[in-house]
Amino acid sequence: MTSPPQRNPRRTDALSRERIVEAAVEILDTAGEEGLTVRAVTARLATGRGAIYHHVAGKDELLAAAAEDVIGRVTAHPGDDDPRRAIRALALGVFDAIDAHPWVGAQLSREPFQPAVLGIWTSLGVHLRRLGARGAALSEAGSALVNYVLGAAAQHAAGARRAPDDAARRAYLERLAARWARHDADAAVQESAALLAGHDDREQFLAGVDIFLTGVVHRPISGG
Repeated sequence: MTSPPQRNPRRTDALSRERIVEAAVEILDTAGEEGLTVRAVTARLATGRGAIYHHVAGKDELLAAAAEDVIGRVTAHPGDDDPRRAIRALALGVFDAIDAHPWVGAQLSREPFQPAVLGIWTSLGVHLRRLGARGAALSEAGSALVNYVLGAAAQHAAGARRAPDDAARRAYLERLAARWARHDADAAVQESAALLAGHDDREQFLAGVDIFLTGVVHRPISGG
């Protein structure tokens, strides 16, 4: 007589939203967005679909919550007493978080008012106010910086997925530089192409943040 098929044991402890989000992050890191399904989460947590839907409405809410969890670890750190250093540290923290979890960059680009984006905006806004930005100037500076941080980090993460190690990355950048150089004979393009293969993404990212901060400090930022 054949034995009945074995079933995965169901969990007996209470399931929390935090554990569901943690499982979602784990799945996203290993299988990407395509691998994140309610079925995948239930299998990882040895639970039923009803237990998941008790805490989240579906995949979209789960993606937003997972991104908020990752970014929340960055924004939770206390800032430096110096607002410029605090902004650099926060921006680099977001950059590194998206580098480690590339799906976060795609998620943050979908909805400007999701909790993770608002968390970044709020944290940067605190430090921009300490630099003297007020009113419309604060809104403009915050929007510009958030757009730069998220855009640059997501672009880096997309490139990094094409080049999983240093050798592959250098080969990828060399091919990209060659295409740039063939495409446009302008001196600025040619100079940038020549420097592309040897540049460091994190250093270049921080240089952009510094350029932004220099502009904030030296332009009138006390708007109405």
